[in-house]
Amino acid sequence: MTTNKIYESIQPTRPWQASMKDRLTTGFILIFSLFMATLLVKITGLSGKLGFFVSFVFIFVALTSGREYRRFGSASAKDALVNTVVAAGTFLTLIPIASIIFEVFSKGYKGIYPGLFTHDMSLNSPNDPANVGGLGHAIIGTLILVAIALVISVPVGILTALYLTEIKGKLSQPIRFLVQAMSGVPSIVAGLFILSAILYPITKQNSAVLGSLSLAILMIPTVARTSEEVLNLIPSDLREAGVALGGTQWRTVAMIVVPAAKSGLLTAVILGVARIAGETAPILLLAGGGDRFNLDPFNGPMGSLPYFIWNSFKSGTPESIARAWTGLLVLLMILLFLFSTARFLGNRKVGK
Repeated sequence: MTTNKIYESIQPTRPWQASMKDRLTTGFILIFSLFMATLLVKITGLSGKLGFFVSFVFIFVALTSGREYRRFGSASAKDALVNTVVAAGTFLTLIPIASIIFEVFSKGYKGIYPGLFTHDMSLNSPNDPANVGGLGHAIIGTLILVAIALVISVPVGILTALYLTEIKGKLSQPIRFLVQAMSGVPSIVAGLFILSAILYPITKQNSAVLGSLSLAILMIPTVARTSEEVLNLIPSDLREAGVALGGTQWRTVAMIVVPAAKSGLLTAVILGVARIAGETAPILLLAGGGDRFNLDPFNGPMGSLPYFIWNSFKSGTPESIARAWTGLLVLLMILLFLFSTARFLGNRKVGK
């Protein structure tokens, strides 16, 4: 047998992976813990899903930690304890999220039909069936509001992050403090600011532009903070290499740093959009809402998905409530798509 054949016959080992015996043992402990938790709920004062969950976690942690202590000692037992508690906490966190998604989907899918995305509610009343009318005007309005907010907030947010990470001037600390303070501003405050500063003294009427201005105030801190964290991940060697090759600071930032952080900056923008897509209070105050298509952002009220949902629930009829659940489902799917896209881009290597 040649040396190459000997090397080919050797299979690499993975000692960190659980063996079949370990997996079977873990499965047996899981089944036994479920059985004991059910029995404990039956014979003690514990009741309900919470009592069952606490009993199961306690029993499973005790058995798993005991097995690891017997096999590898106290360090392995502590590791198993922490891993099990973290897994249980993660599962407990996912329960309300899954419950919300299931509830919205189960009540919202009934109102979906082909005309839902192409019709408006201008010729319909709250008592009409859920498969009459549509929310096309609300979807278009939401897209227009978000698009204008993007045009305003993305340049401001990214330039602010570049100033904080690349320029680092005397105003860096006050600007960073202001950005952090703005990230906690309630949406109604942003709406009232635009209402008192622009709508009452200047325009005198609702419009999509005013709603977008309030959304931009809410979006700028998210874009700025996320972009700052992304830019801080870019190695300093790239900046030094650009300067060493004779480039000025602004050329180094524009041609090396920003392209390297492109995927991260796009993630910041998507997170900012997801932050404002479901805002209701500023839209009610400034955009005004509406039941018909309006493609002019500078003149007249404009509908949106948050307004459509609020108005449908406010009507109180079974048909309008069913229509509101459908609007919630559409808005939830849009937000899930945005967060999933941001997660996908965030998992990619920076600058790939």
